[in-house]
Amino acid sequence: MEAAAEAGLLVCERLHARHDPRWLLLLPPPLCLACVIETLGDSSASLVRKKHVLSCFRDVLAWHAVPVIQLLAQDERVCVHFIGTLFGMLHTAEDSSALDLPTEVLVRLVVELKLEQYVHCVLDESQKELSKAATMRGSLSMFNLLGKLADAIPGLADILVIEHGNLMEHLLAGLMYPNEGVKAAVCYLYGKLYSSPISSERLSVHFTERLCDLFLATLGNAQTKELQVNCMGLLKELLNSDHFVSVIMSNSRRGADSENTELLEGENLLPLVLKKLLLSRDEMLQVASVQCMTAVLVHSPIKYAPAFIHADIPEFLFECLFCTSEILLWSVYCCLLLLTEERLFFSKCHTVYGIESVVRSLKGILQLNNVELHKQGLLLFTEILKRQPVEIKLFSNLAMCKDAIGVLVEAVKCPVLEVAAEAVKAVAAILRKDHLSCPPVQYVELQKLIETMLKRCADLSLPPIIRRPASHLGHSTQNKAVLRQGQFLLSTVEGFRNACRLAVECQSDPLAQENVFTAPSSESENTLSSFSEFLLRICDSLCIPIVLKHSERTSSPALMEVFISSLNTLFTVVPSMHEKFSRKLASSSFIRLALELKAKFCTGQSNPALNQACSSFLYTMCLSLHSAAEKMEDSSQQEQEMSELLQRSLPQLNCSVPESLTLLSETPDPFCSDEALRSHQYCLLLLLYCAYALEDRFVPEAELFSAIRNFLLSVQDQGDCPPPYVFRAVLYLLAVCQDKGEALDSSPLCAIRRVLENTSDLSLVYIHHPLLLKFFLRYSEFMGRFGRRILQLWFSWEDYSQIETEDAVSGLSSGLPDYPNSFTTLLHILKGNSSVLLILLDLICLSTTEVAHKVLVTLSMFLKINEDVVVCDLLRSQFLQILQKLLVESSSTTLQASKNLPLLLRLLFLVQLRNEAERELDSTDFKLLHHVSNLCGKCRPGDVELLQPSLNFLYWSLHQTTTCSQQRVVAVLLSSVPLLELLQKVLELTWMWPCRSGPALSSSEEALLCSAWLLTASLLVHQHHYNSEVHQTISLDVEKVLNAVIFRRKKPALLLVSILQFLRAILRQNFSSSLLVLVVQPTAQSRMEPSLSEDDASLYPLATWQVLSLVVSLQNLLVQKDLLLSQTVVACLEVLMEYLHKRNQGIALHVVSQPWNRFLLFTLLDGGENSFLRPEILRLMTLFVRYRSSNIISQSEISQILQETAKAKLAELPGATSHALRLFLLQLQSGSCEREPAQEGTIQTLLESLQARTRTRTHLSPQDMVYPFAKHTSLVKDIAKQGVAVGLGVIFNLLFHAIFQLRLNESKTVFSTSPLVADARTLMPRTGHGHRVVKKILIVQKRY
Repeated sequence: MEAAAEAGLLVCERLHARHDPRWLLLLPPPLCLACVIETLGDSSASLVRKKHVLSCFRDVLAWHAVPVIQLLAQDERVCVHFIGTLFGMLHTAEDSSALDLPTEVLVRLVVELKLEQYVHCVLDESQKELSKAATMRGSLSMFNLLGKLADAIPGLADILVIEHGNLMEHLLAGLMYPNEGVKAAVCYLYGKLYSSPISSERLSVHFTERLCDLFLATLGNAQTKELQVNCMGLLKELLNSDHFVSVIMSNSRRGADSENTELLEGENLLPLVLKKLLLSRDEMLQVASVQCMTAVLVHSPIKYAPAFIHADIPEFLFECLFCTSEILLWSVYCCLLLLTEERLFFSKCHTVYGIESVVRSLKGILQLNNVELHKQGLLLFTEILKRQPVEIKLFSNLAMCKDAIGVLVEAVKCPVLEVAAEAVKAVAAILRKDHLSCPPVQYVELQKLIETMLKRCADLSLPPIIRRPASHLGHSTQNKAVLRQGQFLLSTVEGFRNACRLAVECQSDPLAQENVFTAPSSESENTLSSFSEFLLRICDSLCIPIVLKHSERTSSPALMEVFISSLNTLFTVVPSMHEKFSRKLASSSFIRLALELKAKFCTGQSNPALNQACSSFLYTMCLSLHSAAEKMEDSSQQEQEMSELLQRSLPQLNCSVPESLTLLSETPDPFCSDEALRSHQYCLLLLLYCAYALEDRFVPEAELFSAIRNFLLSVQDQGDCPPPYVFRAVLYLLAVCQDKGEALDSSPLCAIRRVLENTSDLSLVYIHHPLLLKFFLRYSEFMGRFGRRILQLWFSWEDYSQIETEDAVSGLSSGLPDYPNSFTTLLHILKGNSSVLLILLDLICLSTTEVAHKVLVTLSMFLKINEDVVVCDLLRSQFLQILQKLLVESSSTTLQASKNLPLLLRLLFLVQLRNEAERELDSTDFKLLHHVSNLCGKCRPGDVELLQPSLNFLYWSLHQTTTCSQQRVVAVLLSSVPLLELLQKVLELTWMWPCRSGPALSSSEEALLCSAWLLTASLLVHQHHYNSEVHQTISLDVEKVLNAVIFRRKKPALLLVSILQFLRAILRQNFSSSLLVLVVQPTAQSRMEPSLSEDDASLYPLATWQVLSLVVSLQNLLVQKDLLLSQTVVACLEVLMEYLHKRNQGIALHVVSQPWNRFLLFTLLDGGENSFLRPEILRLMTLFVRYRSSNIISQSEISQILQETAKAKLAELPGATSHALRLFLLQLQSGSCEREPAQEGTIQTLLESLQARTRTRTHLSPQDMVYPFAKHTSLVKDIAKQGVAVGLGVIFNLLFHAIFQLRLNESKTVFSTSPLVADARTLMPRTGHGHRVVKKILIVQKRY
């Protein structure tokens, strides 16, 4: 039905019959063009019918334009008539709705016809209608038509302006007509006219003289949205021209300089109008208003921004940021971004007002999926942060500052690289002290921000390198990716540099040091120190690796300039870490990196910023390393000279490694003063020194050695004398590269010597390094002339705190694992060049106390380690001179304060220990003996450090010599009255310890007591043996001596051994000695009974109860199963039984026959196989057999012992055990007890086996003293005894010394003997070294 009706309208039956069929188009629906035209022109047809027909024709024209236009084009008259009919409808239309349809059809018809004649026809008709219109309201249809035609036909605007210029008068009249519909149509048409460049230029004068004011008034008074929108459209077209912008702003009374405040604060029409629209609630108008502002500012922000700023428009723009419209946000961001170029924008505090809006807006848009909006917002934030004046604080409170940092953290995390790149730029901008100085500075938040930024940069993965030939497109894409990432990295490093600068700036602000609101007792991480340390850590862990990784792919001068500048700033971030940071950078090849960057990018005048950054970096690093590594008397002057040299030469030093070697080898022209070349050489040497000192050897050693050699020859030829700080570098580089080059010949050596001789103090050119010491001592030309001073400097620099510890001393047996490399090098030099020892001995006399002390320690270590070096005779004579000098310079009151004298005495004793065989003492030895004994006489008992090595020396001199010399030694010692008086005082200290009220004795004091008892015992024996003259006696209370053993009170085993040795000596002499005066105090029992009993009289000065108590005490000591103690106790029991047997056989038999002895014997046996084959047990059984104690050891038990002994491997028994077994068998053979006939053969066989073994070994001489250093196997058995008189610090050295002496003669059983290990475990725990002794014994056991 609808189709039929429509068909009836387009083909009118009443009219169609008289129409030519050619006007009929068989379309769905059919169309008769003549019917349509005639119906529209029929005055009798209703308006509704006409509108419906026209609407249907519009649809057909839209869907079937080609056939309709072809049909119309057949007859021009019909087209003109049709156009006229449509114009007639426009003229008769009464409302706007009736105008729209014919206007649309007419515009479409003209456009589809595409003939200029019809366009002119329409324009002519329009011109006529406008001219004859009675009222301006009647012209509305023509203005609408012309506007839409201008919109549809591109060139129509130019035609209207050129051919229909009088149209402008009608347009001006329309703007003045009080109808906003007409004004809207006129503005729309004006907008189309001014959108054409040609028309715009032609209408320029028209606008300036007539239209501008009228338009601005229209815009300002517009009320309807249509007019407002069309006015804004026209304004946007006008604002595309700089001329029109100038005219509009001038007519808005803006055209003055921004400094003219009075004019600026006057009426500015356009900014006020735009502000009015901005305040409207219509989003479209707000967007248009902001876009117009932006269009004005684009032409010249500096020129036009003040007008908008004075109109307070920025305030309202910031308020718009709270909206959710993305297009409005974008527009506001763009406008504000242009306003940031005007200083008034900041000085009037608009940014302070709006920064919160910006931060909140950014926080909101980051949740949206609009990359361009993110970028524009971050760009605005960045510009505000950059341009904000320092004197105006941007963030007014702490919360706002935190929010800003939080927004940047989220933005940096954005997966879109472009957004993250803008965020990183904002990070670099916010890292300013004035932005972050709201107390307290949020260092923790800044750490998160910087770490996020660097990690985001680290997450970027460079595209793989295309190795094969690829398309140009693929290569270009890869280059773009690398370039984008390089830009991102550049912004990141700039941000990091700003963070470093921020830390440096905050150092001068007390309020920025830490959070003043932190409680006094609590610790806060929100401090500048924590932030500064964080920057160092993050630089090391992220920044440096990221930049270096990127630089491996592509090198960017801009990036490396910022990076090197950041590192240079970090030197001052944490002043306490300045040296450490410099050393780490230098050791990580950053000197090489800076030089390579200068050589690659900074030749000529290119990249001056990078050249300056690298030069400043190298300058700071070199000065830092120099001042940290050198101790100079005149360091300030040298640093000033070095500073001037580096500042002058570094910017010009832009050469590669090969070029630098060539530069170093060049010789200046002798006929012209080329100071620049020599300065460059000096500068290069300093750089190479800093690099080599920290193991960055980027120049081959051999080539560098040759270049420096040529440099020395040049210096020699020119007669130059390099500054000390330069020549120090030369010496160091020569020393380091010496092993890679040949030995220097005479010419460079002469050059070096000449410079050194001209140097006022060698400390100015000295560097503390083992290779430099080795270099000086390598060449005889240097060692003789400068060796003493170099060694003196060496010892003054060397730290001996580690070497002097007792732990280090105990580690001598296994090489030098615990020593510093420098000390090891010195020991190797001493071993290879014995003449250096003479220099060291001179240093002891001629150097300071500290240096002499270190020299003595060095010699001690050297002698202990190098047993094969024969230097005893050389050292002994020198020691005599040194000792005489020290004794002359030191009075008795200053002896105790001397640190070197104890060391010299210890060293003297170590030299003495090197002579294991007995030797005849010469005059030097006796002079030393005399001085040492006199020294002891000047000491007090508390001078342990002096007395301990002195008594050791005296004891050794007494024993390790021939009989003839020994007699003279005894005479010398006995002639020293002060020495004997001192010995008595030291021995009396035994009764005072342990005292409950006083402190316990130290280990060194215990060792001194041991040495005193042993020396006294030896003097007793040898005085009796040689019947030497005595000048002073020693008085001791017998009861106190016995009580020291009987009432032990946990005395150390070594002290008990020493007292027992003394007790053995006086027992053998039957308590009768010219040297010793025994004091016998009356006991309580003797006071009651004035006359002694028969037994007591026979044992005098001992009493029976004392003898029995002593025996019980000795038996108790045996039960402890201590190897050292057991040996001594058994020996003391043997002498005691001899004494009792001589004085009172009854008491002797009573003592030896006690049943307790049998239990004691079984207690000593541990139940193991052949456990009786131990020296102390065999000697104890020999004692029982000798005194016929059959109740202690029976005949059957003797038979069993003989049977087990026959089965044992006698060849594998230690020497001490073999000797004790032989004495036991001889005692059995002597008939001291009854034996069976079968036993005689067994005894004889065993004795023959032991006799044969004895003939193959060194003769065993009887030894009663504690130092049995004759070469026999009992040495291992008596190891601990040897250490008693030496002191605890030397016991362990003697132990290993003895083991190594025996390793070639003893079987493996010597080292696997459990008593030796047990002795170390039991005797050493209180000294703290027992576990080390056991460990090293086991090491020896494994080796041998």
